[in-house]
Amino acid sequence: MDSLRALLIQRAARLQERPAVSAPAWGTLTWRAFRNRVEGVALGLMAGSPEGAVHCRGAGPWDWACEVACACCGLPWDPAAPAVDPLILGGPRFNDEDGRQAYHDRDHTLHLDTLFQEGLSHGELLRRLGRLNGVLGWDHETVVILPMDKLETPGVRGALWSALYAGGHAELREGRVKDWDPQPFEGLLHP
Repeated sequence: MDSLRALLIQRAARLQERPAVSAPAWGTLTWRAFRNRVEGVALGLMAGSPEGAVHCRGAGPWDWACEVACACCGLPWDPAAPAVDPLILGGPRFNDEDGRQAYHDRDHTLHLDTLFQEGLSHGELLRRLGRLNGVLGWDHETVVILPMDKLETPGVRGALWSALYAGGHAELREGRVKDWDPQPFEGLLHP
């Protein structure tokens, strides 16, 4: 696997109708539906011809779809960057046809050295995910329940990426999540 985009495509192709993400606002999305949602955000991003890093704030599960979409476009994710236009997140610019060619043109430019976020490449994140998931024993049977109100924290973001890597099912829930331990994921996304 040579990029995070390739990871999403492979998981969606292999696990099409298995659950990928659940959230109160969305219900449960299969891997195929999650890939479609991510690519819809990516097309909206590419139609706007973004330059530099981007970030999404406070849109619940759309934050996660946007983070994966940025990786699929080769755009760095940066909490200090300007926020993504909310019209891309399920609004009129979601799945924008003007972004389709730009999105597909990016595919051949994504590789292990593509920047995921400052100081962390696609390749390094894939290596870290492989090691962590080996320790955790996560696979496509894994179900992880995560607190949605902590979506921007390194622990929840790391757990979401681990679930994507494993092909598992991430359930985002409102309120306190019993037995949630962010510790294994805390350093995953640090440069």
